[in-house]
Amino acid sequence: MVATSIVDADFKYIDKKGNLMKSRTELSVAMLLSFLNKPYEHNCVIAGQPPLVTNFKTADGYIQIIDNEQDIATYASIKKRLSSENVIAMGHPRLVSRIKEMDDIIFHSDAPETGSIFLEDPSFAFDYAHILPLVEKCSILHGHTSSVMVEMVGTMKNNLLVDFSEAKRIIKNVLRGFDHKFFINRRYLISETEQHYRIAFDGPKGRFDLQLPIHTTYLLEGEATVENLAVEIIKHLVPNLPKNVEGVGVYIYEGYNKGSHIISKIPVI
Repeated sequence: MVATSIVDADFKYIDKKGNLMKSRTELSVAMLLSFLNKPYEHNCVIAGQPPLVTNFKTADGYIQIIDNEQDIATYASIKKRLSSENVIAMGHPRLVSRIKEMDDIIFHSDAPETGSIFLEDPSFAFDYAHILPLVEKCSILHGHTSSVMVEMVGTMKNNLLVDFSEAKRIIKNVLRGFDHKFFINRRYLISETEQHYRIAFDGPKGRFDLQLPIHTTYLLEGEATVENLAVEIIKHLVPNLPKNVEGVGVYIYEGYNKGSHIISKIPVI
């Protein structure tokens, strides 16, 4: 057996505008700007020689993502060329901490600060089965092992959005209710008893008529797609999150090269 390392380059990160992001950090910044209704341009060329490209241009200034050593050098060049503009750096603490202009990576304000965090962990995974009667290839009973990443956006308190250990506990508790379940659209429910659901439908592969234990079956309002599962996870996360969290996003990876990302604002009650 050959061990394979999955790195950031193995994934494709695309923002809502269809721009290809180079890393998850860059995508998170794009999602945060969209969430805050801040228009941006991606990968803007800065006039001059040699050509320089800034990751994000907004009405308030420029944002440069620091993912590697070369990014630090590029950031320094952009700062020099745009000396009269606001330019900030965001990225991995190990790299960003080497930038001397700390004012460029930390916002100082008496107003409430908006922050975001993301959490991914090997324990954020669940096994499940489903059927998608409307999709020929997936119209038979089959299963997946999916991993989940969760991002949260909101108002920070004492420079903290949510304690990581508390957020991790909440996420694990929610995913526990999804593990080893069979997901199916409620519309295919024919009848039920105290112990079983009867699910039946005519699909591309023929007639299915299943008797399923209630405690292992999860009925959804809609098809059992990975997008709908992400929405369902958000529904269960929101009631358990601290009140200062104003938005939550869920990535579900259905394997290593495909998945879904759903982000939702939390209504103010």
